[in-house]
This record gives sequence, structure tokens and C-alpha cells, in this order.
Amino acid sequence: MKVLKLLMIGLMAFGLMVGSATAEETSPKQVVASTIEGIIAVLEARVDKATVNDVDREGIRKVVAGNFDYREMSRRSVGKPWKKMDEAKKKEFTELFRQMLEYSYGNQLAGYHGQKVIFEDAEFKKDKARVKGAVVDSSKSIPMEYRLHQTDSGWQVYDIKIEGVSLVTTFRKDFKSIVKKQGVDGLMAILQKKVEKLKAKG
Repeated sequence: MKVLKLLMIGLMAFGLMVGSATAEETSPKQVVASTIEGIIAVLEARVDKATVNDVDREGIRKVVAGNFDYREMSRRSVGKPWKKMDEAKKKEFTELFRQMLEYSYGNQLAGYHGQKVIFEDAEFKKDKARVKGAVVDSSKSIPMEYRLHQTDSGWQVYDIKIEGVSLVTTFRKDFKSIVKKQGVDGLMAILQKKVEKLKAKG
């Protein structure tokens, strides 16, 4: 799927930025930077640098927790049908969506080999912000953009754009046709199978 390619690049980028921030710093740029330091520390501490195992994945999960707004990402990815889902279904979908993202980018992060990411200061618009940057290696530079919004828990990422393409928009396009034919339950069944496949590869 096109979305998996986008996911690989986008979340790989999220795991390869360089920056510094203290626990007290909560600006969008600092939230991203401090999260990146934690992910890089997990990747560099791996015994087997060719893989990401369950222990590594748990370490990454703890670093990312609270900095990705999985519910908002789910809501935007599902689109209008989200309004008709009851609270239990929304929670179930959000957890499934989180697992899909986690195993997708977790497996891809196994390919980390020291790429650099440069990024700019955050741009603000009311309770939202964006942090632009680029993934840079010896042969190319890939532009990216992180979208964050202010929540009760602080600034959280709700979308990532790579080369101008939104992760959430790509999911929404893919999900729309599935929901139209099979409903939200059908979509969730497909995502569940995808998560099981990703776990088996892990």
C-alpha cells in the first residue's frame, strides 16, 4: 500500500531527528526533539543492530507515549464516519490504529544507520503548530513537516507530511473506500489482520 511507504519514511524521520530538550520544555519543537533523543537512544542501545525486537519496541513505545495523539490521528483518518461511532468503538479503533502504526514504524526503524534530520522553529496558528525540516543523507534530502496541536497533556503530533503528502490524508483516502464497502467493522477487521501480519514479521 502507498500508505505503508509513506509511513515508513515519515515515522523513520520521526525517529531520526537530532535535538535537545529538558523535561520542563514543552514547545512543539522541543517535544519533537526530546522524543527523538529517546528513540535514538533505544536504537543505539540495541544488541542486534539489524532488528527491532519486542524489548526495543517497548522502549520506543514509552518514548513516544503522550507525544502522538493517536485518537486525533484516528479521528482524522476515519473522517465523517467517526461521528457515528460510539465511545467504545472509538477506543477500540484508536488502540488498533496505534498498534498498526507502532509495528509499521517499529519494523522500519530496524534500518536506522545514522541519517540526520534538520528542522526549523515551530510556526504557530492558534492552538496548532507545525515543525518543518528534512531528512538528509549523503545522496538526498526529503522535506517533512510535523503537525501538532495543544491538548490537556501538552503539544502532541497529529499528522506528518512527507514531501507535501499528509499521512492522515493518505490513510483517509485508503480507509474511505473500505468503509464505503464494508463499514467501520470491516475496516477494523482488515487493520487487525495487518497488525497480526506485522507482529509475525517482528
